[in-house]
Amino acid sequence: MQLSDASRIIAGAILLTIVTIQIGGWFMTKIVRGDVPMTDFQKSFARAGHGHAGVLVILSLVGLLYVDQTGLTGFPLWLGRLGIPVAAILMSGGFFASSAGKGLTKPNQFIWVLWLGALSLAAGVVTLGLGLITA
Repeated sequence: MQLSDASRIIAGAILLTIVTIQIGGWFMTKIVRGDVPMTDFQKSFARAGHGHAGVLVILSLVGLLYVDQTGLTGFPLWLGRLGIPVAAILMSGGFFASSAGKGLTKPNQFIWVLWLGALSLAAGVVTLGLGLITA
């Protein structure tokens, strides 16, 4: 199994993002210790944002191993290649942005970023899955 140049470069960039997830993990330890004042809602969204980032980054790397094995071309190829990594950014960012602010107990107006990420994830995995089935 050989990666295309595009998939190889994207995989390298995705691996570099793991350092930001590590920093988020360090910040999570500060939250759990009570060093960062947050409501229960904000703590749960911080955990969800951090968890989604880690899982979706790994899923992104797995997807890149498969996308070049499909017969996808053009826009569907790029959707299969980038839908999941874009979802990792948008979904985790949506959790963080929609819970940012002092004393929030429910999501703010930036919750749409989370849902845009969910759409990107669905589009990416459906395109990749269909591409693999029809290859």
